[in-house]
Amino acid sequence: MFPLLPLEDLDYSDIMSIDQIAAEALRLPPRERALLAESLWESLSDPRESSAGMDDRAALTLAQARDRQIEAGEVTPVLHDEMMAKLRR
Repeated sequence: MFPLLPLEDLDYSDIMSIDQIAAEALRLPPRERALLAESLWESLSDPRESSAGMDDRAALTLAQARDRQIEAGEVTPVLHDEMMAKLRR
């Protein structure tokens, strides 16, 4: 049995690995997975800079700016698999 801890003191890494959590999440119905994904994504971004609330024009402007940064060598893009591997470390 797992000890009862206040939620803010709970460290899920003591209970489940990222791979186990992902496997459990993938067993959810599609709608629940989508809600979970949205919740996780929103937890990573700064609410003042959230792209979820952007209109199409603002999103396009941001995408073009990011593209210019990549083309100018100001930033280096990271492959999705590389990013996920770094996050799992």
